[in-house]
Amino acid sequence: MSRQDNPMTLTFRCPAELEGILPLPVPAMLGLPDWFKSMPSQAYNPVNAVTGDTVKRCPPFIDAMTAGFLLPLICDVRVENGEFSWDNDLPPGGTVNFSRSPIAFHDASQAVGTPLFEDDRFIIKFNNLWTIQAPEGYSLLFTHPANRFDLPFTTLTGLVDCDRYYDNWIHFPARWHDVNFNGVLPKGTPVAQCVPVKRESWTLQTAAFTPEETQRAHDLSSAIYRETGIYRRQFRA
Repeated sequence: MSRQDNPMTLTFRCPAELEGILPLPVPAMLGLPDWFKSMPSQAYNPVNAVTGDTVKRCPPFIDAMTAGFLLPLICDVRVENGEFSWDNDLPPGGTVNFSRSPIAFHDASQAVGTPLFEDDRFIIKFNNLWTIQAPEGYSLLFTHPANRFDLPFTTLTGLVDCDRYYDNWIHFPARWHDVNFNGVLPKGTPVAQCVPVKRESWTLQTAAFTPEETQRAHDLSSAIYRETGIYRRQFRA
């Protein structure tokens, strides 16, 4: 299906010499981690002495993890005692120059005044070799893969107008928070999640409940207390 047939398409492009070599971006619904797939849907709650649902049955938790697309690490990265190394067999750049390294860095001075700043630590940057074009009027929110607390890094969040800026790469700064991690971060590990966001102007309004709204809130909270799955069955889009 072409972009013209379906205007709600994100187009990922890479240099021709990297086609078939780079790991592909994937819909986030196809990138759920093994721990989520294997976890139970219910577990015993010793506080209330009942068996209840886990986050595997929480639609907002799942919908966040499956929204948009995941961008992959371009090759295996080995971490030993805080040192990063890799073997990358990408061919040399042709007409378009591109980085052959999976990781770069930002000097700590670029984060002065933020909670990210540590005088003796760099902020790493995952190099991404896919350009991304969004439909007219849409930006892309790039952030850490949702609910992926198992990853040893935290990707910073940014918003890019990819309907206009799509002829260059967008790389992903991240804080490596697990200083005790030693091992291999595999090729294809999701390093960022991108979610399309339509650019619109919004205003804020606040109000007290009307009597009718008070009754609706009472009825809904009572129903949720009595039975599970109300949101999933009645409200989830």
